[in-house]
Amino acid sequence: MPRPCTFRNSPMRRGGHVLAGHCLTTWFCLCGPLSCLCTPWGASLERCLQGPLPSSWEGVSMNIQPMYLGESAPKELRGAVAMTSAIFTALGIVMGQVVGLRELLGGPQAWPLLLASCLVPGVLQLASLPLLPESPRYLLIDRGDSATCLAALQRLRGTTEVMVELAELEEERAACQGQRAQRPWELFQDGALRRQVISLVVLGSAMELCGNDSIYAYASSVFREAGVPQEKVQYAIVGTGCCELLTAFISCMVIDRVGRRVLLMGGYCLMTCWGSVFTVALCLQSSFPWMPYLAMFCIFAFILSFGIGPAGVTGILATELFDQKARPAAYMVCGAIMWIMLFLVGLGFPFLMEGLSHFVYVPFLGVCVCGALYTGFFLPETKGKTFLEISEELQRLNFPRQSQGPTWKGPEVIRSTEL
Repeated sequence: MPRPCTFRNSPMRRGGHVLAGHCLTTWFCLCGPLSCLCTPWGASLERCLQGPLPSSWEGVSMNIQPMYLGESAPKELRGAVAMTSAIFTALGIVMGQVVGLRELLGGPQAWPLLLASCLVPGVLQLASLPLLPESPRYLLIDRGDSATCLAALQRLRGTTEVMVELAELEEERAACQGQRAQRPWELFQDGALRRQVISLVVLGSAMELCGNDSIYAYASSVFREAGVPQEKVQYAIVGTGCCELLTAFISCMVIDRVGRRVLLMGGYCLMTCWGSVFTVALCLQSSFPWMPYLAMFCIFAFILSFGIGPAGVTGILATELFDQKARPAAYMVCGAIMWIMLFLVGLGFPFLMEGLSHFVYVPFLGVCVCGALYTGFFLPETKGKTFLEISEELQRLNFPRQSQGPTWKGPEVIRSTEL
């Protein structure tokens, strides 16, 4: 008899029933668009926003999706498969920008339809999720169901030749034997997860504090300064979303070739470069007539740099750095950190603009530099490695003295004798 869904055995708590948890959160996400459809036509934006409160469950769905993709993919394609989550996130941004054009649903009379437009992909997702198999790792490691795990592997790979991968899962299962699923606060108390947790906190915070979300606030004014007509600015904004979508595709194609560290370091270094040029262009835009064009170019270059690395790679760190028992809690911590940082940026950015004026991007540049340095010095490469190999490497990094081998504990060696 199935147990009731409480915190102790919830999908994210136990790392299991990933698709069931995704279906549940999708149902809650649909409550917001449905409530928008019930809003009177022509209602104000404030009245429309009273309904979509249940869509905050989307944050849970954003955690479950990359976890399922990362657990189900083969190690050779794990990065590319997990990056599809970032691709569809960027695609959603572009679709939202297109649907929000004044010629479509961007008018003041169409707010309910605009906010309810996400009902379509939500229904498609809800209809397709039951057709997917459960995560093989969950089936074998958490449930101990070898037969169902084998069937899920064969269905996902499209072949019956999966015994090598099944043997790797058995080794990972043996390594997790006797352990229980960890709670979020226990991650901070476990010394064996020290580097993983620090990497998750630092890089998750850097992704939200790097200034990519804030640059959209400058985009409209910069485009107007560059001479783009007011009625055409909205089309330039769509171009920024297309830039992020393009780089998400490129990153997906190369992530399993060049590795995670290269994309992260390259993305943050390029963001530092273009952010610095953007700051100079803002300071000198009244002195040189071509400076607004340079600032507009920097906006597109900054967004392209963000999409190359931090936008997608950061989201799969929790999958690869943590084992099966700690992965769900890691995603809860990562999701909470990202949303908290995003809230702080939205809350503090107007005050930064007022206090720092054209130098508002200097703090964000510092975050980009820190993200690049941390990735270069402390983040291990996970490309092409099994989860067990990654865990063993992190174990050596967390306990370097234990990995040096046993020391001589016998009698002291006599180097000289006396006749």
